[in-house]
Amino acid sequence: MARSDFRFRHRMRVRYAEIDAQRIVFNTRYLEYMDVGVTEYFRAVGLHDLDQPDGGDAEFHVARNSVDYKKPLAWDEEFEVCMRCARIGTSSMQYLWEIHGFANGAEADDLRALGESISVHVGELGSPPSPVPDRIVQIFEDYEGRQLRAERKAA
Repeated sequence: MARSDFRFRHRMRVRYAEIDAQRIVFNTRYLEYMDVGVTEYFRAVGLHDLDQPDGGDAEFHVARNSVDYKKPLAWDEEFEVCMRCARIGTSSMQYLWEIHGFANGAEADDLRALGESISVHVGELGSPPSPVPDRIVQIFEDYEGRQLRAERKAA
């Protein structure tokens, strides 16, 4: 995908504690950047309050993360975490993310890493997977401007 394919972007800078002996970002840090991206993405769509006044049924657990490394980030380099919800299943949400540097300009593609994260809705902490509430689906569909919920198969 291209940087322009993402409505949500969060700008960050590589800190000294995040680099390895080669002076580039240590591989596990990319998942931390993705996690910051998810947090800020939830804030952008309006789901950042952990104590939701309506009872808070937005409890998700990470089921899968993947990272493809393309080009390293170096110490003190600025970059953007680009994030979007790509699909909502019965009980899961799929997020696609990319990290872009600024070597080619603020809007140009400068892909450093990309990945996928799948979270499963559990309703309450410790409970088994449960359907993603319609109100959560609507919030993400409104933000992204398109249908995200997968068609449900007839039993």
